[in-house]
Amino acid sequence: MAAGAPRIFVSHLSGVAVFDPTGDQVGRVRDLVVMLRVGRRPPRLLGLVVELSTRRRIFLPMTRVTSIESGEVITTGVLNVRRFEQRPTERLVFGELLDRRVTLVETGEEVTVLDLSVQQLPARRDWEIDRVFVRKGRKGGAFRRGRGETLTVEWSAVTGFSLEEHGQGAENLLATFEQLRPADLANVLHHLSPKRRAEVAAALDDDRLADVLEELPEDDQIEILGKLKGERAADVLEAMDPDDAADLLGELPVEEQERLLGLMQPADAADMRRLMSYEEHTAGGLMTTEPIVLRPDATVADALARVRNPDLSPALAAQVYVCRPPDETPTGKYLGTVHFQRLLRDPPYTLVSSLLDDDLQPLAPDAALPVVAGFFATYDMVAAPVVDEAGSLLGAVTVDDVLDHMLPEDWRETEFHLDEQAGVGPAAGPGVGPAAGPGVGPAAGPGVGPVAGPGIGPGKGAGAHGS
Repeated sequence: MAAGAPRIFVSHLSGVAVFDPTGDQVGRVRDLVVMLRVGRRPPRLLGLVVELSTRRRIFLPMTRVTSIESGEVITTGVLNVRRFEQRPTERLVFGELLDRRVTLVETGEEVTVLDLSVQQLPARRDWEIDRVFVRKGRKGGAFRRGRGETLTVEWSAVTGFSLEEHGQGAENLLATFEQLRPADLANVLHHLSPKRRAEVAAALDDDRLADVLEELPEDDQIEILGKLKGERAADVLEAMDPDDAADLLGELPVEEQERLLGLMQPADAADMRRLMSYEEHTAGGLMTTEPIVLRPDATVADALARVRNPDLSPALAAQVYVCRPPDETPTGKYLGTVHFQRLLRDPPYTLVSSLLDDDLQPLAPDAALPVVAGFFATYDMVAAPVVDEAGSLLGAVTVDDVLDHMLPEDWRETEFHLDEQAGVGPAAGPGVGPAAGPGVGPAAGPGVGPVAGPGIGPGKGAGAHGS
């Protein structure tokens, strides 16, 4: 990058695509790695944490960055694909510096860090953080207008970054991955430190946290749930898919299970107990108790209205199950299944009972995992009903539940194998190691603070920060 390059606010770098010299995308920026220095000297920017398409996070030294402009990062094309490991002397900008409470040296006033700017030093390849964008006033509410004066100050004008902070906020961190899918947000959460992970979990609403918990490794699930207050832990469990919540409850001590079940709504607690009564690797242990159930006199229009529910997974929305009342599992007699494609081919007034696919034998609750997997593979299904000996619909197994239990137990913590390809080489750099390290920051999302869009430098957002 040319000397005298414009200042870049780090919020503009969250999720930015990283390209090699030929224009092929190699990944996206997930965090920035800096090293704090003695006294009030600005931190040195060591490099970027880049997430590859395989979800592996690697370290990209700034010496391998040739350009940062127009919302993209260009590299020399030589990457070290070993997984990033944070070193004790390193700090992650998104994961550890944003939202921190620091003190203005001149007035002694506490302020909240909303953004930081980095700049390349003249005639050198070194980068450093030079300015801090902060908000005065009480903690929290960083994105609500009218909540305290904002200003940009030199790094040397604040103190407190080197101190361990308790109760660090999460508003700006959350904003950087607001649009992430639950699985991607879970990947972010997994790489944060336990302290930061607990703070972010506390800031998420119940539904969002429930979605994320379903995608986390078991140890992370137990850790986060254990740090939630009893009532909230029960609320989050109720918001989870019943089968996932039952799996999580099953990993807790019996006393803790009963305490949380006692805090849940009776109907939800009954579903949990029913699911926990089945062996884990059977159709009963895999199923959800909340498929779409319709009566025989329901119409195609009724079915499509239920399928449109945005809270349903694509697998559950792929078909509806027709049963005699009651409408909730365990229901009356199971009559058959109507697939989504069939619903699209018939008039809205058609009764679903006339469209039944009743040729396939439903799964028994004690069907073993290999039997369930074979059923899905043989009949190209994405969901299947689970019916007891009396003919009552107990629930439905979806293909994602089958995959979750067939993959290795640690599959959420590992990446797909990445073969060396052209342009990927053995370049080494700081912050690289063979093992996963805590504290990796947020993934793609909107910029932090009042910076709008992916623009870089004073022409695209720097002016909004002031100076």
